[in-house]
Amino acid sequence: MQKITPFLWFDKEAHEAAKFYCSVFKGKSKIISVTHYGAGGPGPAGTVMSVIFELHGQRFHALNGGPIFKHSEAFSLFVDCKTQKEIDTLWAKFTKDGEESQCGWLKDKYGISWQIVPSILGEVLNQKDKTKAQRAMKAMMGMRKLNIAELKAAVK
Repeated sequence: MQKITPFLWFDKEAHEAAKFYCSVFKGKSKIISVTHYGAGGPGPAGTVMSVIFELHGQRFHALNGGPIFKHSEAFSLFVDCKTQKEIDTLWAKFTKDGEESQCGWLKDKYGISWQIVPSILGEVLNQKDKTKAQRAMKAMMGMRKLNIAELKAAVK
């Protein structure tokens, strides 16, 4: 078992969300287990209480805890992307019924915040030439979905 595991609170969509996330990250993701509320639980007996799932080897727990707590941008899941195609694919899947933000951030249809980020972002933002680094920052700040070609062009 991994030492630290993200624990996501949902109203009643934990299982649906876990299945969606596993479909987005196909091949390297799976539902590990699903537990249900019993007669004495706070949720209706027989409904999904929690789901343990894995995305690319990272384990997550999801709980159907009711409408008490809501997701916010204060917590996000960061996805390192090697190619523009990967960025475009993930962006399309997560923003369908979700919402775009800026600088590679978005919220999916369950309210979870994600950062869809190219691997080269740190490289372009941390240029030794501060003028180039500022151009890269300005380019990034003007984007919603990050564009690798535009970020690279900003530091040339």
